[in-house]
Amino acid sequence: MRRLRISAISYLNTAPLMWDFEHGDADRDFDISYTLPSDCARALQAGTADIGIIPAAAYAQIPGLQALPGVAIASRRAVRSILLVSKVLAENIRTVALDTSSMTSVALTKILFAKWLGGEPAYSSMAPDLRHMLAAHDAALVIGDPALQVDRSRYHTLDLAEEWIRHTGKPFVFAFWAVRGEALQEASPATDLAAIFQSSRDHGLEATSVDHIAREWAPRVGIGEDEVRSYLTESIHYQLDPGCLEGLLLFYRYAAEIGALPAAPQMHFLTPENAAIA
Repeated sequence: MRRLRISAISYLNTAPLMWDFEHGDADRDFDISYTLPSDCARALQAGTADIGIIPAAAYAQIPGLQALPGVAIASRRAVRSILLVSKVLAENIRTVALDTSSMTSVALTKILFAKWLGGEPAYSSMAPDLRHMLAAHDAALVIGDPALQVDRSRYHTLDLAEEWIRHTGKPFVFAFWAVRGEALQEASPATDLAAIFQSSRDHGLEATSVDHIAREWAPRVGIGEDEVRSYLTESIHYQLDPGCLEGLLLFYRYAAEIGALPAAPQMHFLTPENAAIA
């Protein structure tokens, strides 16, 4: 038996999920590292991490994963941290710089253009620097904390979750916890992963925890504490509930239809029946 390796995302929206690992004793059984969403997925694929908060798109690209039930980074309204920022109106966009940090938001951008926004813009991958992205492109996809810092009064902006919900009526799931099947054979049989990660999420969303996160993260992100609170409690939905699962499966279907992602496998969730642990 060995300690499982967790790859987490170094964004504000992950802070409630990591509460027990950073402020409780959940970390005693795990080795934790922080990275970008796309790198988190690569660590699982390479076997250098055992559990990751993966972009939803990664599930369609990495075989042998099991999702941990009940926990997600999703949205049922405007999410504020996944933005298409443009110098021109959406119908006039011809070139788009894509933030290399996220596979899911890239696929979502392509779905929105292919199905509803119209046109076939040329896409380029770039590091998330809005000034440089817009210097050579009509629009830029910006995600995470940098998106929260965008002065939206200066640009045309589309909140991608809001656009998805407007056209589909479904929530959008950006990320969820997943574990490599092989790693389960090397973990302690007494470890209930689903309960550990659900409990950490629940503790992280308690009012006192959100206040703590707001004080800690507001100066990091460059927004006010009240904005942090509303973002965590209103913009982000942390439940992988039936509505979110419907939205997730529809995303996989549309992404495969337009060639943005390979066809996703059937969702497999970690349960006592299919795991060596729990």
